[in-house]
Amino acid sequence: MKKETVLTERAPKPIGPYSQGVIAEGKFLFISGQIPINPETGELVTGDIEIQADQALKNLLAVVEAAGGSAENVVKVTVYIRDMGNYARFNEVYNRYFSKSKPARAVVEVSNLPKGVDVEIEAIAVL
Repeated sequence: MKKETVLTERAPKPIGPYSQGVIAEGKFLFISGQIPINPETGELVTGDIEIQADQALKNLLAVVEAAGGSAENVVKVTVYIRDMGNYARFNEVYNRYFSKSKPARAVVEVSNLPKGVDVEIEAIAVL
């Protein structure tokens, strides 16, 4: 299998033993879970779910763009959220990034996420 690692300065450096993204067979891009870290400072972006979701989505799409794609290439998104009560507020931000092309999606409430953030987002894109 042909595999290529994607690494961009426009998304946070991995905080563990993983790649930001991996392109398999030249067209399938698997994007690791992105949390709200500012890639320029390496600091967590804190605040309400809208602020955190916005940064996590910017990070996710930075990886997609580094691989040569755009939001239109994203076919599946998985969202891990600490409080399903924030679902509607999260969707308002999410819809700004995926207003034209709506990927398949799952949203899962979890008890904890890396660095105590409120949201983590992973995706699959076809380039």
